[in-house]
Amino acid sequence: MTSRRTLIALASLLAFVGTTAHAQSAAEKQLASDKFTLVAPFPAGGPIDILARVLADGLGKRYNQIAVVDNAPGAAGNIGMDRVKRAKGDGHTLLVIPAGNLTINPTLMPKFPFDIQKDFVPVAMLATTPNVIVTSAKTGIKTVAELVAQAKAKPNTLSYASPGVGSGLHLAGELFKSQADVDILHIAYKGTPPAINDVLGGIVPLTFSNLPTVLPHIRSGKLVALALTDSKRTPTAPEIPTLAEAGVPGVVVPSWYGLLAPAGTPADVAEQLAKDVAEVLAQPAVTEQLKGLGLSAWDIRTSAFDKHIRDETARWAKVIKDRNITVE
Repeated sequence: MTSRRTLIALASLLAFVGTTAHAQSAAEKQLASDKFTLVAPFPAGGPIDILARVLADGLGKRYNQIAVVDNAPGAAGNIGMDRVKRAKGDGHTLLVIPAGNLTINPTLMPKFPFDIQKDFVPVAMLATTPNVIVTSAKTGIKTVAELVAQAKAKPNTLSYASPGVGSGLHLAGELFKSQADVDILHIAYKGTPPAINDVLGGIVPLTFSNLPTVLPHIRSGKLVALALTDSKRTPTAPEIPTLAEAGVPGVVVPSWYGLLAPAGTPADVAEQLAKDVAEVLAQPAVTEQLKGLGLSAWDIRTSAFDKHIRDETARWAKVIKDRNITVE
């Protein structure tokens, strides 16, 4: 015969299970209803691709669904962005994208085919990495003060390399020039590798770069790190000061990556996705993986992320206008 105590325990267990099942929100049920596609509009192997795969794995496990990464490079990211823009706003097709596509291209590109606020729903900022000013060891320039002094003494004799006109690193250089009140020539390359190679070879004296890209060359002594374009030092290389510490405030330009959904995605679904993504990125194994790539997870969600995009877009629009930056 079943004891009264056992019946009470069983009733309590059933009540708990029922409450747990009932507690699943409508947004969670929606997200559990179909597979996920994480669109990465750049080639495999870079930070966008890696972040997309981390999220695909995490969301797939969270909702017991298939989750795939769709690499759709081309047209400076616009092909992948268009794919997400045209997708159903149900939370199952998501865009992993760098800052420049959201905050620079809308002003820089005369025929930019998207309205970020109308075509997409901001879900969350995913990760950030510091940028750094580096010089070739062959220049003999070892500090920001020395760089500024040389640039002021001989205007337009120094030059800096960037991975392309209108790139975030190009605009970081222009913002530095404005804040430091110096004239340094900009030399645009088709991508980061050739720009770094010419700085390593001493052909161009300096560049602005993602720290993870140039850190091995800094460690080897081929490049000299002058300062980070960030608000604080990084644990990855704590010996490198910020530009503000080096005497040039107002140049806070980290590289960051975000997650967007198509327009029409319900607010509760976007908020649930933001919560899920934060939990995925907070997992110790993921944190270590990102740290190895020089990335730090950054928890800014939905409305706060939307405001960040708007603020950054306005900031870069002013720099683009003030520095008369154009692309063909």
